[in-house]
Amino acid sequence: MTSTASVERRTPLDAVHDALGATMTDFAGWRMPLRYGSETAEHRAVREAAGLFDLTHMGEITVTGPEAARALDHALVGYVSKIGVDRARYTMICDENGGILDDLIVYRTGETDFMVVANASNAAVVARELLARAAGFDTVVTDRSEEYALLAVQGPNAVKILAPLTDLDLDVVKYYAADRAVVAGVDVLLARTGYTGEDGFELFCAPGDAVRLWEALREAGDGHGLIPAGLSCRDTLRLEAGMPLYGHELTTALTPYEANLGRVVRLDKPEGFVGSEALAAREKEGPRATLVGLRSPGRRVPRAGYAVLDPETREPIGEITSGAPSPTLGAPIAMAYVPLDRAEPGTRLAVDVRGTAEPVDVVALPFYKRA
Repeated sequence: MTSTASVERRTPLDAVHDALGATMTDFAGWRMPLRYGSETAEHRAVREAAGLFDLTHMGEITVTGPEAARALDHALVGYVSKIGVDRARYTMICDENGGILDDLIVYRTGETDFMVVANASNAAVVARELLARAAGFDTVVTDRSEEYALLAVQGPNAVKILAPLTDLDLDVVKYYAADRAVVAGVDVLLARTGYTGEDGFELFCAPGDAVRLWEALREAGDGHGLIPAGLSCRDTLRLEAGMPLYGHELTTALTPYEANLGRVVRLDKPEGFVGSEALAAREKEGPRATLVGLRSPGRRVPRAGYAVLDPETREPIGEITSGAPSPTLGAPIAMAYVPLDRAEPGTRLAVDVRGTAEPVDVVALPFYKRA
């Protein structure tokens, strides 16, 4: 019998995480740091100062060539050809029925060059779909996930930490922009993107440079409150920021319209795209349910999979997709899909928490937004 350890993929920073005493976990086949000490302390560091993340598990697929933009317009729901060079855009790849295969960030690194960043659990699926959908276009699709390590510095002190390490003027790097840069002597693609609700940067580098870059960032962050941060706090940070997680808020059973992300669907593309007919029909008929935020006045936490109940009849009307105690708000929070007539902020619902109907209130998303 093959052990789990023998099939796990390890990032170039694996030994660094062990040396820091991280609690490690399997995530999408990768051995990743869950936390280094207190996940609450890591969460608060990102909100108040900065956190340093290893995100090498994410997938990177390049699409290049004269018709790369047209190929991606066909493959994805967004208008990729309208992305400016050195800019990025959040988008999705859907199936023929409009179901979400993954949510993505697309970086335009040149006039005919793009990099698609996929979630770890879906990287192979996205690469395979992009390759199939690019057939007939003058473009080349390559899964380059093995060629990149990905580090992130997230938090209000991110600029202060990175600025002394690079000649790039970070003040001119806009949100959802990316540029080639040298950071601590390491060649990187530096992007002002993230998954925490805070300002910050993601740095794509060669795997062989990951340890050097990590140590340089840690040293530069010593006076600015930076600490290593794991996947556990990344999850509570993105939940507070109302950001969906694939496999929870996003699945093939849902379209972007249920997830309140219809804005990323560009039905005005003249040549259409995979899933455009189904999504046009869903836009016209309206979503069958919608994603809402829930906040509990009590202390018991609504967790993923718990039933959302009618507070009077106790009949199930929905299901929690993500839930956790919020370190920032000091209260349990969750996201869930509920019927449209129960989605108005201020609506009182209930959640079945281990057999007890706990009251929750519908609130507007995101729960937290930085000043």
